[in-house]
Amino acid sequence: MSDVLESRYPRLVDNQRGRFEICLMQATDAGDALAFARTLPEHDLLFLPRNITVPKVLAAWMNQLDKGAIASLVVMHQSRMVGFSAVVSEPRSWSKHVGELRVLIAPDVRDTGIGRVLIQESFLLAISRDLEKLTAQMTMDQKGAIAVFQDLGFIAEALLRDQVKDNKGETHDIVVLSHNVADFQARMEQYGLAEAFGE
Repeated sequence: MSDVLESRYPRLVDNQRGRFEICLMQATDAGDALAFARTLPEHDLLFLPRNITVPKVLAAWMNQLDKGAIASLVVMHQSRMVGFSAVVSEPRSWSKHVGELRVLIAPDVRDTGIGRVLIQESFLLAISRDLEKLTAQMTMDQKGAIAVFQDLGFIAEALLRDQVKDNKGETHDIVVLSHNVADFQARMEQYGLAEAFGE
């Protein structure tokens, strides 16, 4: 992990709901991550390629974290994990310049703006990995999440109909959004935030 990231975290964010702490995820966070994932509605997890409420799946994630294939941030609030993000890329693929951004936020803190902050912070993960493009997926009915991503400059690229099936056998559409990492950096510079993002 780059020196910029190591020196930036943990980062404290204060808002109307109190203090949030954003940290680089470590393998030792596995227990808290599993407990957090199991508090989320199943529908919130459908955009993920695997069910992270299964210990074996989460263990594989932590293994990839240790190997550097995944970079993740966690959000803590009042000694409780309330969110995390992951930037996933495959350095040996034809799309090694592209990362997938995955973000999960606890329902009770979604009105605090911490999800937006976490997405912005996750771009630092992408920059540190020399990625040029980030994609994000979510179900079509997650209007609030889609609005936050679009407000940050993500654009819709594809609609995958009946892409995922829940435990009741019902199918759901997935929307794919994307953002150019360099464009994000330029936007941050435009608003005078270059220094905050390690430039």
